[in-house]
Amino acid sequence: MWLPIVGLLIGIAFGLYSNVTIPPEYMHYLSIAVLAALDTLFGGLRAHLQSNFDITVFVSGFFFNTLLAGGLAFLGIYLGIDLYLAAIFAFGVRLFNNMAIIRRILFHRLSSGKQQDI
Repeated sequence: MWLPIVGLLIGIAFGLYSNVTIPPEYMHYLSIAVLAALDTLFGGLRAHLQSNFDITVFVSGFFFNTLLAGGLAFLGIYLGIDLYLAAIFAFGVRLFNNMAIIRRILFHRLSSGKQQDI
């Protein structure tokens, strides 16, 4: 459970302290890639907490979602429509949903742990 969090912290530190610049024409793709990675991370954490984590689903979901979102962004740029906003909305909803479920699971575990101590 701690490995994805360490990877996330390493990625944030690398992004903050490196001189890598992303060209502005790729900003739509970068925003979708970051959201896809966060969605996969929190979805995997949720699955782990619910004891139904599957590495095949985790990896295939990451690549499928990223490719689908990138395809939507590419198609939207090609057509002159902001289709990447649909992917951002979908990933945002899933991200908040996963965070809410993770929070409920952790609160439930904390409250049931306190009741067992009494």
